[in-house]
Amino acid sequence: ETSAPPRNHQPENWVFVMFTSLLVSALAFTSQPSLLQRPAARRSSIQADDTKFAYGLNGVTSFPGPFDPAGFSKAPEKVVRYYRESELMHGRVGMLASLGFLVQEPFHPLFGGSIEGPAIDHIPQLNPVFWVILSLGIGVAESYRIQIGYEDPREATSIDDPDTPENESSGWSTEKSFSLKDSYTPGDLGFDPLGLKPKNKEEFDAMQTKELNNGRLAMIAAAGFLAQETVNHKTILETLTQ
Repeated sequence: ETSAPPRNHQPENWVFVMFTSLLVSALAFTSQPSLLQRPAARRSSIQADDTKFAYGLNGVTSFPGPFDPAGFSKAPEKVVRYYRESELMHGRVGMLASLGFLVQEPFHPLFGGSIEGPAIDHIPQLNPVFWVILSLGIGVAESYRIQIGYEDPREATSIDDPDTPENESSGWSTEKSFSLKDSYTPGDLGFDPLGLKPKNKEEFDAMQTKELNNGRLAMIAAAGFLAQETVNHKTILETLTQ
């Protein structure tokens, strides 16, 4: 009995998928009207304090204390808040990724259980249609996050001209590009289906610091998993049990 030959996807399919992914990612960062209605802004629970490390943002623990050898926290307050938003988002992705390595490699019932081996080799085994759907999902999620937390760069200073409509702006505002709203707390997207977000500010600060620390560890772990599997092409559990 002969086994079926492995399925090889045509290169042009992957070119199409890569183009679609880049297009959706680009559209997610534009300020054109979203498919989702712009949510109402919530008041930020964090007040900037110029006298404190990183303007008083959460994430500092007793050990190692205020740790910033590269000096990122010395940037303007809006830039530091943008860094913190990015750190939280990447930390959440890192936690999902590191958990995914440990779970999906030994347990993968999706796609008929035919996708096997180290996680870094899973992508070529997937149908390109899956990546189109995934890219669209990421685009919608990112669009929702941007509508909640980011300034609209189109909302520039109004033109001082009596012939210009009142709501018309002078164009694209570079100052507002990649700038968070003052009313937005980094990482607080309002998505809490389990009701885990504390109502008390002190408890919220403690929970977000824990999230940051776990996210930082997860980003390092995920990067280590990727590097290790690239070197030996074995699953993480295989490597750990050797």
